[in-house]
Amino acid sequence: MLTGEYCKREVTIIGRGDSITKAAKLMREHHVGDVLVVDCKNGERTPVGILTDRDIVIKVLAEDLDLHLITSEDIMSFKLVTVKEDDDLMATIKRMRLYGIRRMPVVNSRGGLVGVLAVDDILDIITEQLIDIDQLIANEQNKEKKLRPLTSGI
Repeated sequence: MLTGEYCKREVTIIGRGDSITKAAKLMREHHVGDVLVVDCKNGERTPVGILTDRDIVIKVLAEDLDLHLITSEDIMSFKLVTVKEDDDLMATIKRMRLYGIRRMPVVNSRGGLVGVLAVDDILDIITEQLIDIDQLIANEQNKEKKLRPLTSGI
């Protein structure tokens, strides 16, 4: 299972110099809790930071700063940890746990953005697999019942 197979390919992005209000409006419009801050180089959108709704609340609103003077670059998380799309999904999950990251940008071999993998996506994957396992067990039990019907008195 490769990370690139399970990441969300539709990613909300913003530039370094874009305003915090633009970031907040994009989050609301796309129903997401973060935007990736990207630079465009050599035809690739390269992730350079991530800006979350929590960043806006903690770093701007709680400090009573002027929203119109703050850019994405001013408050984005600079220690961006990425994963390659051909990395093993289980290794990616361990890496997310190691760094305490709930959302991880997924990049191609040139460092260009291809998607983002979130904890919610991972939970969906695991849930689907558990449902498959449950169905396998139920099918096996039904098959056994048809082959060997219960007899009374034994």
